[in-house]
Amino acid sequence: MAAQGTPSMANKGPSYGLSRQVQDKIDRKYDPELEARLVEWIVAQCGSGVAKPAEGKQGFQDWLKDGCVLSELINSLHDSDKPVKKIQSSPMAFKQMEQVSQFLNAAEAYGVTKTDMFQTVDLWEGKDLAAVQRTLMALGSIAVTKDDGHFRGNPDWFFKKAQENRRDFSDDQLKSGKHVIGLQMGSNKGASQAGMTGYGRPRQIMNN
Repeated sequence: MAAQGTPSMANKGPSYGLSRQVQDKIDRKYDPELEARLVEWIVAQCGSGVAKPAEGKQGFQDWLKDGCVLSELINSLHDSDKPVKKIQSSPMAFKQMEQVSQFLNAAEAYGVTKTDMFQTVDLWEGKDLAAVQRTLMALGSIAVTKDDGHFRGNPDWFFKKAQENRRDFSDDQLKSGKHVIGLQMGSNKGASQAGMTGYGRPRQIMNN
C-alpha cells in the first residue's frame, strides 16, 4: 500500500535531474531575436488578419499552438489551390494538433525536409520551440528561393537555399559519353594471351 502523501505516477510533476537538464539545453537554443524576425515575416506574409503575439517564448507558443496561424502562413505561399482546405480554431486539444499536423504535411510537400521539421508536441506541449523556429526558417528560405511571387516581407531575413544544378543529356550525348569512358579505360585489342595460364594451374615447363 502506497504511503499517504506520495504523488501518483500518473500526475507528472515538474522535471527534475537529467530530464530537467535536457529541457534546459533545448530551451537555450530558442532565439528571442529570431522570434521577432519570424513574427514580423508571418504578419507580413499573412496580412493584417493575423495579430502579433505577446512578446516572449510563451506568447510565441500560444500564438501558433492551435495551428491556425501556421495554416494561414502555408496557404499564403500558394495560389488558389491552398494545401490546408479548412482553417478553424478550436478549444479542443486534438483539433488543434490536427490543424498543426496539416501545416506540417503541407510544409513537407512545399519542400521542407524532415530533418528541419518539428513534431506536433514540440509546439503544442512547448517541448522544443527552437525546432519550431528552425522549421519556419526553412520554410522562409524555400519561399525566397522559389521566387515565385508569393513571398512577402524582406527576403534578406532568410538564406537562399542551394538550387539543384540539373543537367539533361540527349541519348546521343549519353552514348558519346560511354564511348569516351571506354577509351579511357583502355583496350585489349591486339593483345595476346600467349604464355598466360588459367588461374590456379601450374605453369608447365617443356624440356627439349
